[in-house]
Amino acid sequence: MSLLSLEQISVAFGHNPLLSKISFSAEAGERVAIIGRNGAGKSTLLKVISGEQIPDEGVVRLEGGMTIGQLPQELPDANEKTVREVVSEGAGEAHSLMTRYFKLLEDFENDHSNELSDIQTELDRIQGWDLEQRVNHMIQRLALPADKLMSELSGGWRRRVILAQALISNPDVLLLDEPTNHLDVPTIEWMEQQLQQFRGLILFITHDRRFLEKLANRIIELDRGNLISFSGNITAFLAFKEKMLEEEERANALFDKRLAEEEVWIRQGIKARRTRNEGRVRALKALREERSERINRQGNAKMAIETKDKSGKLVAEFTQVGHSFEDKVILQPMDFVVNRGDRIGLIGPNGCGKSTFLKILLGDLEPKTGSVRQGTKLNVAYFDQLREQLDPEQTVAENVGEGKDVIEINGQNKHVIGYLGDFLFPPERARTPVKALSGGERNRVLLAKLFTRPANLLIMDEPTNDLDVETLELLEELLMNYDGTLLLVSHDRAFLDNVVTSVIAFEGEGRVKEYVGGYQDWIRQGGKFPTESTSQTDDAPSKKEKAKAEAKKTEEANQKTAVQAKPKAKLSYKLQREFDDMPATIAKLESDIAALHATTSAPEFYTGEADNVQKTLAKLAHKEEELENAMERWLELEEMQNG
Repeated sequence: MSLLSLEQISVAFGHNPLLSKISFSAEAGERVAIIGRNGAGKSTLLKVISGEQIPDEGVVRLEGGMTIGQLPQELPDANEKTVREVVSEGAGEAHSLMTRYFKLLEDFENDHSNELSDIQTELDRIQGWDLEQRVNHMIQRLALPADKLMSELSGGWRRRVILAQALISNPDVLLLDEPTNHLDVPTIEWMEQQLQQFRGLILFITHDRRFLEKLANRIIELDRGNLISFSGNITAFLAFKEKMLEEEERANALFDKRLAEEEVWIRQGIKARRTRNEGRVRALKALREERSERINRQGNAKMAIETKDKSGKLVAEFTQVGHSFEDKVILQPMDFVVNRGDRIGLIGPNGCGKSTFLKILLGDLEPKTGSVRQGTKLNVAYFDQLREQLDPEQTVAENVGEGKDVIEINGQNKHVIGYLGDFLFPPERARTPVKALSGGERNRVLLAKLFTRPANLLIMDEPTNDLDVETLELLEELLMNYDGTLLLVSHDRAFLDNVVTSVIAFEGEGRVKEYVGGYQDWIRQGGKFPTESTSQTDDAPSKKEKAKAEAKKTEEANQKTAVQAKPKAKLSYKLQREFDDMPATIAKLESDIAALHATTSAPEFYTGEADNVQKTLAKLAHKEEELENAMERWLELEEMQNG
């Protein structure tokens, strides 16, 4: 039986049908990527599945007792709640009941025994008493700083927190809307590993092609209100889709030819409309209706960047430039030259210094050491990933035209509505407030606004967020043919590989190094990101971390001949043998788990036989449980020995 099924689902906004009688079903273990053009209804589909959006027609069915977890597209608020509080909220009813229970217990002045009894009964029913244990386990699993405030965390860390919130209820179905937005590459790769271990059903929307390739084992595409389902990876799907579109084009051409022939017949005029011709007239009418209902495939955007005057050959030169904030080194002294025509990618974890580097290059920030020499005739255009250049209350046309109906593009005057048509905004959409647009549409607005200005130095900060594949590929082509200088901050590994000619890697502790090629070239040349630090220095180590540290400490101690300063209680022979063997046991379990993770992470894993998939996943779960028990036993024996 299917875990999730949709039957004849329809959703329309005004006269625009987003979903037209679509049906599909999915099973546990499937990782389903939802793709399609911006505005095709991808996020709407997730909302229908979650229950946030009631469809105009059709039924959504979940197998009895199944639960849904969600990772929304937008970042959570940077508020004063602790990480622990936010993660707990993902438990829903259990969290609410536990919060109410402890609040009543603190009220000594009033008798709440009846309500407390009811809450206890309900917590027993939903097995909510272990909430704190589950929260602690999830915080340890995702390496979260439990007592930090959300306001103290970067966007990437807040994204980790809401993933933990989504997973805390142990959902059967996980819905992810652009999960890689605002994440750096190390965190994206970490998320890939976490999701590959998830045993339920995943439905996700993403613009990140590398993430899509690694995670998806099934593709569904929303195209003009219809749903196309394909079992396999994205590469195989694109080949299948190309053939399907060719067939569609051929069928449409034959239909149009037949319609034209019938139109000629009707225009010639029949002197006597006898019964034998009435059927043909009715058939023509039906053909016309069918043609009017055909939804033509949306065209591609037509983007162009005007460079106008070339900059000088030298764009910028760093001479022993270094920078720090208080005691934290952001940039170690470095020499670096940017020449006209360079296409440079900036890669590194969030907060590693990429923004600082750009500010110094543009002269907006004075470095602590060294000097920067800027080139001549620089016209700079800046793409802001947070879209702060857009006024959400203004329409698309008002944002791009800045109050003018006519704008100058490549030396020619063009009406702003016509210009926006090149960016796939029809007139009615061009008059829509920006706040009502999808994330991908907002990105297209920002690109349209950016490209109204001539620029020979283009700085783009995460321009690929939320863009559909077609627009993303067009942007790639545009940037590859751009004759100015490009500095690109991106966590889209495929985009970097396709666009840049070199990367500047921020490799931790202020170290910055340039590599020829894109992201994969950097990896091949031995590049790697620093071991991630989570600002958890004030947090107590997890049980697992403590056990590992103790195991290592004991191994070192066994190699020493010095007498221990503190006398230890003598364990029995059997317990001492168990204690001495524990480091090797833990190491073996970790090795087995790593091998199983490698197996389950393979793209073809879930395409195999269902029995083998379930057996492997069950073995992995068993090994992880064994490891946890071994670590608890290690600490127990350690405490016994220390008396």
